[in-house]
Amino acid sequence: MPSPTRTRLQEVLTLTFDQRHIEAALEHFELLTNEFQIRSWEECLVKAGKFVEAVLKALWAFVGNNVPPAKEFKVDVIIRGLENTAAAASAPTTVRVTIPRASRFVYEIASNRGARHDPDEINPNEMDALAAVSNCSWILAEMARFAARGTVDPAEAHDLVSRLTERKLPLFEEVDGRLHFHIPGLGPRDVELLNLWHAFPDRIKNTQLIEAAIRRGATPNAARLSLYRLRLLVDDDGQGNLRLLAPGLAEAEQLLMAGAQSRNGAGRVRRRRNRLPFIC
Repeated sequence: MPSPTRTRLQEVLTLTFDQRHIEAALEHFELLTNEFQIRSWEECLVKAGKFVEAVLKALWAFVGNNVPPAKEFKVDVIIRGLENTAAAASAPTTVRVTIPRASRFVYEIASNRGARHDPDEINPNEMDALAAVSNCSWILAEMARFAARGTVDPAEAHDLVSRLTERKLPLFEEVDGRLHFHIPGLGPRDVELLNLWHAFPDRIKNTQLIEAAIRRGATPNAARLSLYRLRLLVDDDGQGNLRLLAPGLAEAEQLLMAGAQSRNGAGRVRRRRNRLPFIC
């Protein structure tokens, strides 16, 4: 279910822009921020490209043009058209120039995702994703500001814009080989599951998982019990080296997405674990 912020934002944006394109833009925006928070950089950039396309369709329709079919839709053509066509000449500068130029920047990054990666250099995808998220937030906030003029209480409009432009942070980070998760309420089983997910498709030693849970605040006994409860979700090579199985991957990804949605204002998201027989 969409968060109250997203629902209200959609109401504000559709005061001015076509509802179909706004719904698509908001969906892609939510997905790109979720992908960013689980450090899925390339998927974040893919969603950012789709977000830009939806935004430009909304602007193109706003100035009175028919949006071309998907196979004929060209981002560069639309951006140049917004700046130069007679139909757009009377539109405000933010619609003709400002938002399209910010969109071009994001689209250039998204279109070249991975292309600049050199094994001897720092992978640019993380910084590209950060730039994309920041600029997509600004684009959506600028559209909300423009759509809200004269029809929405300025204080409410300011609050919506502030929520959009607040910095988005990943849900976890790695420091000297140790994972730290920024998701409230994680139990030791969750921590061990997410460490297995991060290591996949490689194996990880069972003692490392126990240590990770203890670092999060679990007692040694609780950490060992939690790992035991994961036994049907992992493959053990007989030497205590564990690899997550498909049901475990699905549960870990559900947990991360729930954390991302909660951080993005959707409230507490309940998740259903893939419970298997005989797991305590």
